[in-house]
Amino acid sequence: MAAAAVLSMSEIENKAMNIGIDLSTIVFDNIVLPPGDDFGITSDDEDILHEEVAPEFETGYGNVIVVDNLPVVSPEKFAKLEGVIRKIYSQTGVIKERGLWMPVNPGTNMTLGYCFIEFNTAQEAKEAKEKTDGYKLDKSHIFIVDMFDDIERYMNVPEEWTPAEIKPYEAGDHLQHWLTDEKARDQFVIRAGTVTEIFWNDARQLRPDPVYHYQYWIDSFVQWSPLGTYLATVHQQGAIVWGGKSTFNLIHRFPHNQVKHIDFSPGERFLVTYSSQEPSNPRDTHRVVLNIFDLRTGKLMRDFKGSVDDFTTGGSGGLSGISWPIFKWGGGKEDKYFARIGKNAIYVYETETFILVDKKSYKVDNVVDFSWSPTDSILALFVPELGGGNQPARVSLVQMPGKVELRQKNLFSVSDCKMYWQSNGEYLAVKVDWYTKTKKSTYSGFELFRIKEHDIPIEVLELDNKNDKIIAFAWEPKGHRFAVIHGDGPRPDVSFYSMKTGGITARVSKLTTLKAKQANALYWSPAGRFIVLAGLKGFNGQLEFYNVDDLETMATGEHFMCTDIEWDPTGRYVATAVTLVHVMENGFHIWSFNGKLLYRIPKDNFFQFQWRPRPQSLLSPEKEEEISRNLRKYSKKYEAEDQDVSLALSEQDRKKRRVLQEEWETWTARWKQYHEEERELRLQLRDGEPSDDEGSQEQYEAKEVEAEEVLDVHEEIVD
Repeated sequence: MAAAAVLSMSEIENKAMNIGIDLSTIVFDNIVLPPGDDFGITSDDEDILHEEVAPEFETGYGNVIVVDNLPVVSPEKFAKLEGVIRKIYSQTGVIKERGLWMPVNPGTNMTLGYCFIEFNTAQEAKEAKEKTDGYKLDKSHIFIVDMFDDIERYMNVPEEWTPAEIKPYEAGDHLQHWLTDEKARDQFVIRAGTVTEIFWNDARQLRPDPVYHYQYWIDSFVQWSPLGTYLATVHQQGAIVWGGKSTFNLIHRFPHNQVKHIDFSPGERFLVTYSSQEPSNPRDTHRVVLNIFDLRTGKLMRDFKGSVDDFTTGGSGGLSGISWPIFKWGGGKEDKYFARIGKNAIYVYETETFILVDKKSYKVDNVVDFSWSPTDSILALFVPELGGGNQPARVSLVQMPGKVELRQKNLFSVSDCKMYWQSNGEYLAVKVDWYTKTKKSTYSGFELFRIKEHDIPIEVLELDNKNDKIIAFAWEPKGHRFAVIHGDGPRPDVSFYSMKTGGITARVSKLTTLKAKQANALYWSPAGRFIVLAGLKGFNGQLEFYNVDDLETMATGEHFMCTDIEWDPTGRYVATAVTLVHVMENGFHIWSFNGKLLYRIPKDNFFQFQWRPRPQSLLSPEKEEEISRNLRKYSKKYEAEDQDVSLALSEQDRKKRRVLQEEWETWTARWKQYHEEERELRLQLRDGEPSDDEGSQEQYEAKEVEAEEVLDVHEEIVD
C-alpha cells in the first residue's frame, strides 16, 4: 500500500474549498481514523505533544529506595512500625509483595534504623523519594531517603575534590515584558472556530492590535495564570504553559491524559490538572486523577487518585458530586496551603511537604462548604442544621495551621448559607436563607463578619423587605461597599451598602436603592467605584454603568444576547461577549469604564474571551496616594498623547474620505465617458430623438405660479 501524501493545512483548506466543504462546520473530534493511520495529516504541535518516548526497562535497582533514620524497635513493635511505613509509602506507589525489608541486628534482635522498599516501577520509587525525604515521623525521626542505585555512586566519590563546571549564564524569556508597553495597553485572548488569537486592546485607535495568531493550537480551552505571567493551553495529552517577550514560547509541558480542568495557585507556584474516566463496569464510579505540578520546574509534586466518591463534597448525608476546583488555595499569594472537602472532614495540605497539616485531616462532622480568606490562612466553614433543628447550623472561622477556632456563629431555622469574602480579607458576608415559622418558605439576610477588628464582631443585615429574593451579591474590590440585587418581580431593585458610616467603622449603612432595574448580575471594576449592572439571559444584554461614589448612572447600553462580561485588570475598559451559547450575534464589544462603546468585533463560532491579568502594583500605598494628589501634573503628558492620537485619527478619517471621493469621481467620470461614447447609438435607437436628459432646455417651459395660503386667523375685540 502506497504511503499517503503529506498535505499542509493550507493545502487541505484549499482542497476543501474547491470541493465545496466548509471546514468550520466539521467537528474534528468526531472523526475516527483507522488504527495506526493518520492519513499523512500532521498536527501543528506534533513535535510538542507527540514526541516519541522510549520504553522504560527495569534495570538494576532503580525501583528500590532506602529509608534511613527510622526508630530502632524491638521485635514486639516490629509489626507496628512496618504498618506505619507501609501506610506512608502506599500513598506514593505500589509496594511489591515482600517488597519491604527492615534489617535486624542478630545480636540484639533490634532493628537497625533503616529499611529497603521495592516499588513496581522506578518512577514510583523516585516519587516516593521526592515526597518523603525529610518526612517528619516525630521530633527525633526525620526520614532520609535515597535511591538504592545512588549508593554505588556515593561509594565511588573521588577522594580529591574537583570544582564543578560552571556553565555560562543564559538569559531566559522576559515573562513580564508585556507590562512594559509604552501605551500601557492590556492584552486579551480569544478563541473563535479553530483559531486562537492574542491582541492588545488599542482603545485609542478604536481597534484591537494583533499580537499572536495560531490555528489548531488547542483541543479544549486556554487560561491565563492569575498574575498574567503564563498562558495555558489544554490538550488531550495534557496542559502546556507558554510565555515570553515577543512571542509565546513553550515553558513547560504537564502530561495528563484526557485532562478536563486546570487551576493555577494564586501565587503562580503550582498547577493542578484534573481528569475523570468512565469505568469499564457500569456499576463502578468514575475514576478521578488529580496532579499538582511545580509551575516553574514542571515537576510533579503530588497526585491524588480515587473514585468520584472519594472527592465528593458534603457531609455524611449531604450534597454529592464534584465541584471544581476541588482544591482551594490558602495563605494568600504565598500558596502555603491547599485544601479539599470530604465526608465529615476538611483535608488541609501544606505545600512545603505536600502532606496533611499535622498528618491528619481537620474533622468537622457534616461540613458541606468552606472557603479561604484571600489574604490570610483563615478557613470559613459551614455546617448545616441537623436533628430537626436540635443542632443549629453554624459558620466558623478557623486559623491554620493551628486549627484554632477564631469565631463561631450558631444559626437557627436555616435552609442554606453562602459565603462571600471581600478581596482584602477584611470582611466576610454570609448570605443566610432562614425558614419562616411555617417552614413552607424562606427569606434571606446577611451575617457580616469584620475579620480585622477585635473579637471579629458580627452584624446582621436584613433587607427593607425581608421577603425579597436575593438574586446577586458582590463586594467592591479592595473597598468597604457591596451591592445586592433583590426582588421577586421582573424588574428587581439594586441596593448599595457600606461597612463604614462616616467615621464609625462598626456599623453597616445603606447608601441607596435603585428601583426596578433590568439587572440580574453585578460586575465591579477591579479598581472599585464603578459597577456594571447587567441584565443577562432573559434581559437580553441590558447594561447600566453606575458611579457608586456619586450615586449616579453614567450611561446605559445594550449588547443583544450578551453571555459574558469582564473588566480589564486596570478597570479602564469592559468587554461584553456573545459566545457560542447562541448561534447568532457571536463576537465581542469593548466599552470604556463610563459606558461609551469603543468598537465591535464580530466573530463566528466565538468560544472564549479573557483579559490578561496583571500582577499587584509594586508601588507602596503612600506612593499611590502621592500620584493621585499630583495626577493633574502626570496627566498632561497623556493628554498630549491623546491629542496627537486624536489628530492622527482625524487625519486618517480625512484621508479615507478623500480616497472615497476620488474613487467616486473616477467612477462617475468613467461612466460619463461611456455615456458620451454611446450617444450616437442612442440617437439611432430613438430615430434621432435625444433621450430625456439630453434634450435642450427649450423643450420645457418654466412658469411661476403664485399661491396664497391662510396661515392663521386672529379675532380682535374692539370696545
